[in-house]
Amino acid sequence: MEVNWLSIVPFLVVIPIAIYTKEVLPGLLLGLIVGSYLISPTLLGGVQTMLTYVVQALVDHNNIKIIVFLYAFSGLVGIIKTSGGIRGFVENAAEKITTKKQALLLTYISTIGTFSAPTFRFVTITPIMKALLKKVKMSTKELGFVIETTATPIIVLIPVATAFVGYMVSIIHISIQNEGGTLDPYDLFIQSIPFNFFAIVMIILGVYLSFFHPSHTDAPIDIDDDKQEDDWHDCHPAVSKEFPSKPWNLVIPIILVITLTLFLTWWDGSTGGVTFFQAFIQADVLQAMVVALLITIFITIPLLLLQRFKLNDIILSFIEGGNDLMPVIVLLSVVWGLSSVTDDLGFSEFVTAYTDWIPDMFITPMLFVFGALVSYFIGSAWGTWGILMPLGVSLSLTADVSLPLIIGAVFASGSFGAFASPLSDDTNTIAKILDIPVMEYAKFKLKPALIAASISVILYTGFSFFL
Repeated sequence: MEVNWLSIVPFLVVIPIAIYTKEVLPGLLLGLIVGSYLISPTLLGGVQTMLTYVVQALVDHNNIKIIVFLYAFSGLVGIIKTSGGIRGFVENAAEKITTKKQALLLTYISTIGTFSAPTFRFVTITPIMKALLKKVKMSTKELGFVIETTATPIIVLIPVATAFVGYMVSIIHISIQNEGGTLDPYDLFIQSIPFNFFAIVMIILGVYLSFFHPSHTDAPIDIDDDKQEDDWHDCHPAVSKEFPSKPWNLVIPIILVITLTLFLTWWDGSTGGVTFFQAFIQADVLQAMVVALLITIFITIPLLLLQRFKLNDIILSFIEGGNDLMPVIVLLSVVWGLSSVTDDLGFSEFVTAYTDWIPDMFITPMLFVFGALVSYFIGSAWGTWGILMPLGVSLSLTADVSLPLIIGAVFASGSFGAFASPLSDDTNTIAKILDIPVMEYAKFKLKPALIAASISVILYTGFSFFL
């Protein structure tokens, strides 16, 4: 009994520390240290145990693939940026857009090519819309809202070629593994996508407010004339005038990585005479994504050399881009270690023993609400997923609750924070590009976010009856 109670101590450390510091990593790291000392309560034992858990997580071959994918993906974005791909795309698109309807359609259609990561969407679409602000006749807050509904809410639903999917599958994998399960984590991720109700409702709400809500037709432009005349090249470093204007340096790599990912995924799973769609389910998707990304990089570099970019500059931009994601890689390492520590402390047994009083129909909506609160106060979807996924999987396996449903609820709760929190990277990036005070912008979009969250709670409660 004592061991079971000790298993929740790391989480009791993680969540308040993360909320208090407004940072995820310190809370997770302190939780890992506390858990390690609970296992090895000696002066050096705790530190040695912590190191062992982190190293074991890092040497796992799937985890290594995830790290390679994240670093290489961010490195490719760095190459695209410094070779002028983003600036060129923005300039060409801005010249061809003349009406509000065209601008809004571009915002949605461009998701096809820029869904890899929210920040990538923001630095390609927001400068275009900012340059066209007089034409689109929208307030900057409304403009930011429209753009943001096409970022994280859409990206968390896409199962290939995004910076999110590797992390999301990894979190499911370590949570299932800690429960002794053998279910395929990618298959579970696919099954959970329809149950990320917050993301789905937020997309629908975004489309409605973009095209059908009156306030998005005659809204005043709420920025000063001086700011309106500012050169949009200054709104983000990715579109700076110091870079050349070469849109194909964005288009070609994006087409390559998406096409190769889909083809290699099908190729990997096509053995054994399975159908076209079964091939995607049976494939090692992570392997296909990593290989597709590496091939794209190997093709992109010679293309840039033919344009007389210096090899040293290309390598430097790749390394700088990859290093931008090092905080995420460190976060992942700590999450993996913390999950293993709590498992060895008996977290599953604790959940089994002390949560059976909760009616099954309330487990999923309660987990979503709790996760939404955590993600709002820490401002991190990834941090929320890392903290709550082990709890969600344990609850599902010990109660009569659908595993895909509860995984979808965990991902939805983190999506809420990424969208609504004034601390999230999404909120701050959009506000900075559009010159909006962060708190004003966060307050503006909180109401529709709460509407989507309330609808999600109702849906989770209803689906808990039938699944």
